[in-house]
Order: sequence, then C-alpha cells, then structure tokens
Amino acid sequence: QVQLVESGGGLVQAGGSLRLSCAASGRTFSTYSMDWFRQAPGKEREFVATISWSGSRSSYASPVKGRFTISRDNAKSTVYLQMNSLKPEDTAVYYCHASLPAEGDYWGQGTQVTVSS
Repeated sequence: QVQLVESGGGLVQAGGSLRLSCAASGRTFSTYSMDWFRQAPGKEREFVATISWSGSRSSYASPVKGRFTISRDNAKSTVYLQMNSLKPEDTAVYYCHASLPAEGDYWGQGTQVTVSS
C-alpha cells in the first residue's frame, strides 16, 4: 500500500506561481516513478508530468511544458510540482499518482488550484 497526500494548492492570479507537494508513505519511495494529473470541472482527468524513480528523467504534457517543473526528494519521500506563469486554464484539482507493478494505481486526495484572470 502507498499513501499519497498532496498540499500547496490555492488561489493565485494569472502569471503567478505555486508549488505543489505530494508526500508518500508505505513503500520505498525511491523505487517507483511518480506523476501529476489534473482534472478541471466537467473534464476528464489528464496527465501533467512524470518523473522517474531516480529523478533523472521527466516529461510533460504539452500545455504545461516550459512552465511546470516536476522534481522529487527521495530522502523526504516527496514529489513536487513547481508551476510558473499560471493561466486560468490551469485551474483544476491536481492529483499525484503512483503505479506500482503487481499492485496497481495509487492516487492522492487532490489539491485545488484556482487561477484568476
């Protein structure tokens, strides 16, 4: 079992920044990759970013590339999402996610990000 707890969401003006955190527990954090997803009202959940277990590789969805940065601190069992140049269309509930072989998917409870224009 893996438990994921997000934090750091809030209300920010367009052009501003936020940093989301996701604290993991229950399995050795440094053995699995981590992802961020988001879900806007009335829309399906969509992929935002992923980072490898070591942190050496990451990739991003096109809408956030160049503005968002995913990182992790394995000593703290935490993954981060630095969000800069935020736009109103970034408004969504943001979820961290882990997929462990033979175990399946784990999701956090989500954290709300609201970007005002």
